[in-house]
Amino acid sequence: MADDLKQLFPSDFPPLLREIPDAPKRLYLRGELPSADKKWLAVVGSRACTPYGRQAVEYLIGGLAGYPVVIVSGLAYGIDAEAHKAALKYGLQTVAVPGSGLDWNVLYPKANHGLAREILARGGALLSEEEPETAAADWTFPKRNRIMVGLSHATLVIEAKEKSGSLITAKLATEYNRDLLIVPGSIFSESSKGTHQFLRLGAQAATSPADILQTLGLEERTSAALELRTDLSESEIRVLHLIASPLSRDELIRALELPTTEVNVLLSTMELKGLIVESLGVVRGA
Repeated sequence: MADDLKQLFPSDFPPLLREIPDAPKRLYLRGELPSADKKWLAVVGSRACTPYGRQAVEYLIGGLAGYPVVIVSGLAYGIDAEAHKAALKYGLQTVAVPGSGLDWNVLYPKANHGLAREILARGGALLSEEEPETAAADWTFPKRNRIMVGLSHATLVIEAKEKSGSLITAKLATEYNRDLLIVPGSIFSESSKGTHQFLRLGAQAATSPADILQTLGLEERTSAALELRTDLSESEIRVLHLIASPLSRDELIRALELPTTEVNVLLSTMELKGLIVESLGVVRGA
């Protein structure tokens, strides 16, 4: 076994995973598991995601930046990969549960090996129930779905066709008595037919980051009291309102409609004051 591959037994599992009726007897781990005190959110969806699906991932996960949230997904093509990438972009820890073992020779999909290494480099983890050299197969994916749901306080489904594997994950969330959040889609889109089934059955619609925060029991930060502060300039108040959901520096410059040089000076001053944090080009409240 590779030196950086660890075995976990039930006593080492995050507490939520131990609660499910078919909990694994052993897991393999690369990296470090995030704190169980954080809120873990499983994000799943179509492998052939649409531009709408990618936008939804960016908007919803971006709005969780700065909160104690861990993003769990399956490293697969489509929504899974987009969820991991968004988590990394916005400074959230992320855990990948692939449908294969964790040996680099079999880790699935090969196209996402770079993403897997970035997850590890940024303090996340890869987790699998399968023996390290087990290749992905049809039967391994439903097994790993229960681990993703079991690890998480809630599951978010973004795009799923009528017979999508993501619907198995959604069904598990209801069976495990975990919160299920569904992103509504176009009534004309095949990629939304599966998700709309669960909305009809009473699953909660997720149309904003606030919906997710509320489900996870996290209090949303509000900018309503900013105007009452006497230590902030009008420009600083505008910035703090705009980054209630984090924005890239370029988006912020466009929204402020000020010269780039002026915005750069403003943001540098605000960072020195401890009002904002900028990481990888994304600006958020401190």
